[in-house]
Amino acid sequence: MIFKRLAILFSISIFVIYFGLFVTLFYYWDGSLFKEILLSERTLYSIKLSLSAATIASILGLIIAIPSAYALSRYEFIGKDIVDTILELPMIVSPAAIGAMTLIFFTTPLGDWIQNNYIQFVFTFYGIVLAQFITVTGIATRLIKASMDEIPTRYENVAASLGVSPFKAFFTITLPLSKNGIIAASILTWAKAIGEFGATITVAGTMAMKTETLPIAIFLKLANANIEGTVVLIMVLVGIGLTTLYIVRVLVKRSSKIW
Repeated sequence: MIFKRLAILFSISIFVIYFGLFVTLFYYWDGSLFKEILLSERTLYSIKLSLSAATIASILGLIIAIPSAYALSRYEFIGKDIVDTILELPMIVSPAAIGAMTLIFFTTPLGDWIQNNYIQFVFTFYGIVLAQFITVTGIATRLIKASMDEIPTRYENVAASLGVSPFKAFFTITLPLSKNGIIAASILTWAKAIGEFGATITVAGTMAMKTETLPIAIFLKLANANIEGTVVLIMVLVGIGLTTLYIVRVLVKRSSKIW
């Protein structure tokens, strides 16, 4: 009983820390100012830019993460341990370092050739998407792999014994069984992308009405000592994140009941 109460106390203490930080924002609350900043052209552009870039980056990341997670979960191949370890890079290296490595790549002959002949990434919308994609894809792969690891391989083995191809088994057995995990990973990936700052600002810069995502807009407001404006943008970003997570929880619970 003592251990239970202690554990609960620790969980509540974590809540108090985060909730306390959020409540502090209301010290600078101004309803009229909130509406003015929220509906300004620059803020609406930042919101639109953040939503679109995070969505594209997340979709591209999931396209690669799902089959990659399956390969790491089900197959043995040369270099698997190295690949599995490299996936941890976005979690152990700061986003700013990831962004710096990406920026340095584009200073090499290959990177320069790509930008001159195909797509200009540095200081553009494509740079935002690329920075977020590089930051979230490894995390998405790790989350989806954890979900697939929980699925017994005997289901796929039985399907194979009945003549079902690995390709068909993947789409008719593995994906449906790991659906909840993939949904959760997708949302967390999107939330991570929309809140990404370090890699984005390093690759895409801070150009207003061009590469100014919500996190960058928050940084610029704070750099100019505009506390009230910073509070508004933080509330918008937190609101988007919490609403998204709540919707996911509801969808996952409903899908669990159906299955």
